[in-house]
Amino acid sequence: MDNSDAPRPPTLLTVSEVADYLRVHQRTAYRLITKGDIKAIKIGSQWRVPEKALMEFLESGMQASVSTAKKKAEPDQFKLPLD
Repeated sequence: MDNSDAPRPPTLLTVSEVADYLRVHQRTAYRLITKGDIKAIKIGSQWRVPEKALMEFLESGMQASVSTAKKKAEPDQFKLPLD
């Protein structure tokens, strides 16, 4: 029997795994999840984050930093008095 057409379930990450991936404390990862910044599902009393949701969170952060950089066309510059 060939199951190649069967949909694969998403990879679910624990809060600890998310924290390790982001290199933050577990409480920080938990806070991001419970605030809704990172989409997650609660199974019983534990949170699970689909890998795709974590990648979307990272991409949204990168897009935000790029758009902020574009708004500021020129860096702040200081002119030295030469006279």
